[in-house]
Amino acid sequence: MTRIELTHDRAFCLLPSAFCILPSVFCLLPSAFCILLSAAFCFPPSRIAAQETPADNWSQFRGNQRLTGVSQSEVPQTLKQLWTYEAGDSIESSAAIVGGTVFVGSQKGELAALNLDNGAVFWKYTIDSPIGESSPAYSDGVVYVGDLGGWLHAVNASTGKKIWAFKAGNEIKSSPVVVGDRVLIGSYDQYLYCVSTRTGALIWKFKTNGPVHSTPSIAGDLAFIAGCDEFFHAIRISDGKEQFNVSSDAYTGASPALLGNSAYYGTFNNEVLMVSLTERRVGWRYQHPERKFPYYSSAAVTATRIVIGGRDKMIHGLSLAGKGVWTFDTRARVESAPAIAVGRVFVGSNDGRFYVLSLTNGAKLWEFNAGAPLSASPAIARGRIVIGAQDGRLYCFG
Repeated sequence: MTRIELTHDRAFCLLPSAFCILPSVFCLLPSAFCILLSAAFCFPPSRIAAQETPADNWSQFRGNQRLTGVSQSEVPQTLKQLWTYEAGDSIESSAAIVGGTVFVGSQKGELAALNLDNGAVFWKYTIDSPIGESSPAYSDGVVYVGDLGGWLHAVNASTGKKIWAFKAGNEIKSSPVVVGDRVLIGSYDQYLYCVSTRTGALIWKFKTNGPVHSTPSIAGDLAFIAGCDEFFHAIRISDGKEQFNVSSDAYTGASPALLGNSAYYGTFNNEVLMVSLTERRVGWRYQHPERKFPYYSSAAVTATRIVIGGRDKMIHGLSLAGKGVWTFDTRARVESAPAIAVGRVFVGSNDGRFYVLSLTNGAKLWEFNAGAPLSASPAIARGRIVIGAQDGRLYCFG
């Protein structure tokens, strides 16, 4: 028998040695995740680096609670395909990677746990409805994911056994985000839900005027969603009360990324917005001078660049002032949310290709032809990149 530690503060779980995940000791929730919001929503520049995802883990959609899509992992300069996993149906859910284990959902209605080293299956959790775009989130030995039947599932990360399930009023495409003893998730029934991680009991729900497709981003006691009701909402996690909202003037399917005191997201009005959290208004709007298409992809943000995919078949690199710096043309819509590590952008396209670009100028550094649309977003940890395709294949590069 081999002991496997899935979190730094939970007792070891016992699994057969074939399930060994190395290294056995790591810190899942470093202080990088514990970013406190001051009363004035002020974040000094020195803390920007703390808004990146730690090198060893990518525990939720976009890597961290601020949804920046940036990893500290040292990805090899030269990539190669390491393994593939056949899920049996389309993968639009983005993977989570924790402690050498990959968690990914598929339209087959399965949440699978795989070995990051070789793609071997540890377990599969089967449900009655497909898993769409909802991406798994890991916290304290539990994996959470939503399905298109409207259920939020809590699953034991070591065994794949059901702990509890919570029923929303409509399908779930939002990804869960765990904050302490609470998990937040949106539903197409127009609510953002806050549920107890321990029991799955409802703590509160916040009503919007449209489907909640957005995954919430977190800063302190506030959750932020870019709503399909054309508003950007700031909701207090402690009690579910809205603190303020800002009109986006457009339907929004993307999730907001937070950097410093700003939120960034694209809209179906062909714009990328920066919302100031201090001034509670739109700070700037970016629109490509020629190509007027919606943005469904969620942005990745660093201290120098905002990167976002568009339905104009392009990947856009913007300055923090909202100016276009570069674009890269693909052959189809880009709905995959870019991930960033070691000065490179990693992103899929519906043209079936996985691209690696220079963060500085958008130059293509490498591409891989998967042969099927890549609308899922990459997950990066331990020097490896995992991304799913709509033909049901999950790829690992490193």
